[in-house]
Amino acid sequence: MITRPLPYSPYQPRTRESASTSTEPGLIPFVTQREGEVAAPDNLILQRSAAGQYRLCYQDEGPGDRDLRGVLWARCSFNPVDENRQPTGKPQWKLMHPYRQMVTMQAMRCQVCAEPARTPIGYFFLAGPHDIDTDRPPVLTSQPPVCAKHVRAAIRLCPHLRRDTTVFLTLSAPLYGVTGVLYGYGENGMYVVARPDSPLPYGHPNLSTLLASQLVRRLSSFRVVGLDELGDTVRQAT
Repeated sequence: MITRPLPYSPYQPRTRESASTSTEPGLIPFVTQREGEVAAPDNLILQRSAAGQYRLCYQDEGPGDRDLRGVLWARCSFNPVDENRQPTGKPQWKLMHPYRQMVTMQAMRCQVCAEPARTPIGYFFLAGPHDIDTDRPPVLTSQPPVCAKHVRAAIRLCPHLRRDTTVFLTLSAPLYGVTGVLYGYGENGMYVVARPDSPLPYGHPNLSTLLASQLVRRLSSFRVVGLDELGDTVRQAT
């Protein structure tokens, strides 16, 4: 997993005693971007190989700028953390911090508390209206999983999920790819040439010039849990 020293280390393990509960006032999902966390200077360049292929890079690139499969990641600053090693600052509810989204999705940790999301009956994933079309495979999501303890809290807290939430319970969610923007050269130099509507799967030839912002997983062997049965299902998972 990508690691960086504080204040750029997005995940810090906490004890169960210090973890927030769904009833704790002021609970804010770990992945939520905060005021003061802004896009860092990108210093982007396109390097051309001997074979004539372009590769997007940072001029001052370090090992923490790419994910485990070598895709370049959008930079975003990190606010200081609190006594529970959680991000500080007013939440920007409609945004997920790209790096915290990536590490929770990569390690399958809860998007609310950053603890392991696995339960005895599988993983919970949430989707807002029109996020996922189960009739058109593959079934993809950029929402990190949620632990059983925080399923209902995540629905309550997120404005996007609060409207007609779909709850998925899955035994498997392999990595699929990333979302982001594609760069290229034009008359005025380097610029964004495309913003793909769909995630690019790992192995796609365009990933070499993509700046990623969200990691995507594919849901398999899943069932949709109705909100009327959510309580019983959560109890089975704890």
